[in-house]
Amino acid sequence: MQTPFEFDLPPYLQQCQDAVDTRLEYWLIEQPSISQNLAEAMRYATFNGGKRVRPILVFAAAEALGANKNQAVDAACALEMVHAYSLVHDDLPAMDNDDLRRGKPTCHIAFDEATAILAGDSLQCFAFEVLTESDLPAMTDNIKLAMIRTLAKASGTIGMAGGQALDLASEGKQLTLEELETVHRHKTGCLIRASVAMGGMIAQGNEQQMHALDEYADAIGLAFQVQDDILDIISDTETLGKQQGADIALNKATYPNILGLDAAKLLAQDLNHKAQNALTSFDEKALPLRALANYIVSRSH
Repeated sequence: MQTPFEFDLPPYLQQCQDAVDTRLEYWLIEQPSISQNLAEAMRYATFNGGKRVRPILVFAAAEALGANKNQAVDAACALEMVHAYSLVHDDLPAMDNDDLRRGKPTCHIAFDEATAILAGDSLQCFAFEVLTESDLPAMTDNIKLAMIRTLAKASGTIGMAGGQALDLASEGKQLTLEELETVHRHKTGCLIRASVAMGGMIAQGNEQQMHALDEYADAIGLAFQVQDDILDIISDTETLGKQQGADIALNKATYPNILGLDAAKLLAQDLNHKAQNALTSFDEKALPLRALANYIVSRSH
């Protein structure tokens, strides 16, 4: 079997990005709106240069169990819409008050604060509409219902929104490593776990396979945030596409702050190893998942 390092990831990433962008354009063009400005803000928030990590994880998890991208594309779109909405709200003055996202003005800067809030609200609602309206054969009623439940739980008070609340409450406070992991398992990790789980649902994975995928996703969800914290220190604003040092400016607890930079780097690698080990029972169809774990802890932005 090939090792993850022998898998040619960049073309795979591009194929997945193209697939989800094409389908997102279809959904967003089809979406009726009585406000042209609101519709433009939704598109701006969705097509602003994102890496599409969560949709790519949907595709890779589905493929690891023998499904294909076409079967998973609407689930991938729903995940990206929820992610886009969360970033719009995360950037607001009441939250992180960011002016830049992926090197471009944030949604509330490009439009206005009220429009940005409404664009985020609309993208969140539209994600669930996409799941219910999908006409793809793999999207049976039972799978749709399971996905809606999974995405709702991952997005709400015991998921991403709850994690954001913990993150805001922790500003200026000294957290333990365990407390910081709790924040990020929810704020960042829950949506990543939902992405992998929804890919597995498309392929109708069995209990053992879904458990292994969840162990993988839990590890890379934390690893993603650890690497983000590292990059906030070692990278620069131009490369990051957002303000470098923003976490320090907000006096947020980070992994380098608690562990030190070198130990944080070691933690990212340890989480990568855990993710790889979770996939030991999978064959070469899981190579994209393995390569994505490596990518998450080695990316520069």
